[in-house]
Amino acid sequence: MEFPGTITIPPGTLMDVIRGYCRSLDDHGFEHIVLVPTHGGNFGPVKTVAPDVAREIEATVIPLADLDEHMQLLNDGLSKAGIEYDQDVIHAGAAETAVVLAVNEDLVRVENIESGPEGEISTARLLSEGFKSITQNGVLGDPAEATAEAGETIIQNVVDTYVDHIENARRSV
Repeated sequence: MEFPGTITIPPGTLMDVIRGYCRSLDDHGFEHIVLVPTHGGNFGPVKTVAPDVAREIEATVIPLADLDEHMQLLNDGLSKAGIEYDQDVIHAGAAETAVVLAVNEDLVRVENIESGPEGEISTARLLSEGFKSITQNGVLGDPAEATAEAGETIIQNVVDTYVDHIENARRSV
């Protein structure tokens, strides 16, 4: 845990929690369960556990666990909002800061914003060596580019895309 305030649970624990939630929702009669990770480290465990839990329960499990697509949706939302800023690996930069601003501006201490490395960043290196190997403050990109309006556009872009995925998955069952 490289940065103060970081909370980490092992992937197996996360997968057990997902299994427990899905089993409980299934017991209550849910017909469809959608799994939506938004933290980069959670996409792999969600993608791994979804097929297993889908075989164990009656409900249809719909994992929206494509990390590359998620990051692209965030960047596309920035672009749709008129902010020409694209970071290939996203962490506390313009896109995520914009989303937080849209949800609750008081959560962002604008006077303390610091940028981090920009441009091409190796996801493999991040996962194998940790964020401190690339960024000293945990930020990738420039959060100063963020606006609440861009955050609203990003959220709508993600919601619209994920609704389409969910509707397509439900139709194919």
